[in-house]
Amino acid sequence: MSESIIFSLVVGASVGLAAGYLGSIMVLEKMALVGDAMSHVALPGLALGVLLGFNPLLGGFLFLFVSAILIWHVGRVTKLSFETLVGAAFTLSLAIGILLFKNLDSLEAALFGDIAQVNLVSAVVAVAVSVVVIFLTRFIYKNVVLGLISEELATSKGISIAKTNLLYLLLVSATVAIGIQITGTLLVGFLVVTPAAAARIVSGNLSRYLKLSALFGGISAVAGVLLSGYLSVLPGPLVVISGVVIFIVVLLIRWRKKLQA
Repeated sequence: MSESIIFSLVVGASVGLAAGYLGSIMVLEKMALVGDAMSHVALPGLALGVLLGFNPLLGGFLFLFVSAILIWHVGRVTKLSFETLVGAAFTLSLAIGILLFKNLDSLEAALFGDIAQVNLVSAVVAVAVSVVVIFLTRFIYKNVVLGLISEELATSKGISIAKTNLLYLLLVSATVAIGIQITGTLLVGFLVVTPAAAARIVSGNLSRYLKLSALFGGISAVAGVLLSGYLSVLPGPLVVISGVVIFIVVLLIRWRKKLQA
């Protein structure tokens, strides 16, 4: 097994766990499309990295974080929903990113991932960022759930919904940024949606839901990377297929239990 595959497995497992855990909030808040749309916002940053000769992932990171802060600020001023603002940013970023990419091979890697580009530094950064994302997501989880029940109640307990939403957007941006190298911008949104959706089908309580969301995300990413190395194809589509298989299996198990009840 090559070093790039080993490093990609580390990145895939880290990103999958963090994305699944964070994605459980998205499914609870019915904001699944936000994670998918945010992934495309990184494309202009990746393109600038390629054009100007610096690390494209750094460009993606910066573009995502700046965009998240702008979306949050505009949302506070205009009272428009995150879905509306992220949707507008998504289409604009996708158009600009495609125009900036002159090399079709670089564009393909940005859209669908490329494990050949993953190295030791990428793996270390992915693990570090994923640990921080999981820790901070756990920290804000109760605030988010309380805000879903009643924003007035959350405010009365001293919880700032605005600050929680900003942190939430930044965590999504960080997760998307490190996941791009495995699944690409076109498909990384899958990791923050489908694993959590599958977990919700079979979870009877919040604790189980959180754990299964992270587990399904990790399994999807690792399986996709392994299949990518074995078949010598881009990892992004295989990560998605692996996750969809998990979703279908979980759905069939749930359906069978209902028939037996």
